[in-house]
Amino acid sequence: LDLGLAVAAGCMLVISRADGFAEVLFFYVLTGAASGTANVPAMALVSYWFARTHRGKAAGFVSSGSGFGIILAGAIVPAISAGADSWRVGWLALGAMVLVVTVICGVLLRNRPADLGLAPIGPTPPADESGSTIAARHSSRRILLHVGAIYSLFGASYVIYLTFFVTSLVQEQGFTEASAGELWVSLGFLSLFSGPVFGTLSDRLGRRTGLSIVFAIQCLSYLLAAAPLVPALLYVSVGLFGIVAWSIPSIMAAIVGDHFGAERAASAFGAITLFFGLGQIVGPAVAGWAAEMSDGFAVSFAMAAAFAFVAIILTASM
Repeated sequence: LDLGLAVAAGCMLVISRADGFAEVLFFYVLTGAASGTANVPAMALVSYWFARTHRGKAAGFVSSGSGFGIILAGAIVPAISAGADSWRVGWLALGAMVLVVTVICGVLLRNRPADLGLAPIGPTPPADESGSTIAARHSSRRILLHVGAIYSLFGASYVIYLTFFVTSLVQEQGFTEASAGELWVSLGFLSLFSGPVFGTLSDRLGRRTGLSIVFAIQCLSYLLAAAPLVPALLYVSVGLFGIVAWSIPSIMAAIVGDHFGAERAASAFGAITLFFGLGQIVGPAVAGWAAEMSDGFAVSFAMAAAFAFVAIILTASM
């Protein structure tokens, strides 16, 4: 975690002083890789520090940091970026903030509660919570592939919505860039609550039920974006997406902890994150091609809804 954050911070600082596109591209790719390296252990720590009955809620609060980061960056970067080299100032500020977070994590975080003489929060887990009774070792690969497939569908569907929704508002729905941006800020605010709310829901109703509810809400959000009968439904679409935006990663982190135990959570979450990343790559590429072929974004959002619907079916058989 600390290494990933430190590398990401260093790359951002280097980008702020870069002299050409190739240099920016190289260190931007490293920034993404380092960010992923930090994200996986951050989510996996939940399995060490929280018992099964509290993992969804805890992972939800961790995931809500994404929404907070979007709001913070959206507020700070435009305010400090002015002039010909404004982009350099923005990257410098982001790198400095990540560097501060790296120091804080290094000082405060520990791998296990036992390192501080503490116990995990929640009821004491059975001695074999390492995964031997929850998921037999011979079925671990099947579970990993199943969960990874669901996570890849989330990656494909949500990134289609994030990539094309604002553009569709401006180009097809008559929104100004300012009004579309304001709508997007409201989505970021709503997303702050998505992880904790639906993570807690999965603790109480079960991971399968929690995932199914979230995917159903997302599916409806995408359908409303694909065929808005009245403009007001676009606001409903944003609201629905916002309240569940980052809940899937939190529930996935809890699922991994439940099935594989704390000791194997990091490697398992890293594996399903590869599926997630693949979905993020394929989803917008295919949806963008469909938008060009159909001369509109309705097909793209319908495709996102289809992905979410398939995810509901796979979740039901989990």
